[in-house]
Amino acid sequence: MGVNEEEFIKSINWQKVDGLVPVIIQDYHSCEVLMQGYMNEEALKESFKHQKVVFYSRTKERLWMKGEQSGNFLHIIDMGLDCDRDCILILVKAQGATCHTGDTSCFETLSKKADFVFLSRLEKLIYSRKNATPNSSYTAELFAKGTKRIAQKVGEEGVETALAATVKDKDELICEAADLLYHLDVLLADADLSLNDVIAKLKERNKS
Repeated sequence: MGVNEEEFIKSINWQKVDGLVPVIIQDYHSCEVLMQGYMNEEALKESFKHQKVVFYSRTKERLWMKGEQSGNFLHIIDMGLDCDRDCILILVKAQGATCHTGDTSCFETLSKKADFVFLSRLEKLIYSRKNATPNSSYTAELFAKGTKRIAQKVGEEGVETALAATVKDKDELICEAADLLYHLDVLLADADLSLNDVIAKLKERNKS
């Protein structure tokens, strides 16, 4: 995390928030909002110290590290302030479900409607079927058939996507692109990679 602890703490408008700053927790990879809580200065210092999110509980009036009982810690990747310096956004790698209900997000009903959250969760589902019984799903069957077959499917879907674009059939293009993206995701998972690795490469190439 490239944040200077002392400078970051001093830059917060503590007076405006009466010593208790609201904190938004966002998944680093999917950009999904996982939860919201509060920190006082001590909780923020403890978060820096452990590199895990530590909140201040207003009801229990004490510090609490998210995951201290469940084991579902929020590992800090980076953090920053909003323009008014009275709210913190923390990017995390979540260890397990964030919500006490067992859901990924405390905003589950709304969160799962977001397009890129869906894509991220689909990728996790694909990964979960790598070692499943072949007849349990089409994805598990693909993994069982091996890399060559998965790669072949990506090639087939790529050609069909291009053909749909050529004849300007938008509905067919959407369908074929969906098939291509799904099979590409399976191929990446087969190689122990993910779309985030692809995104990292695109970031590297982007010089603007």
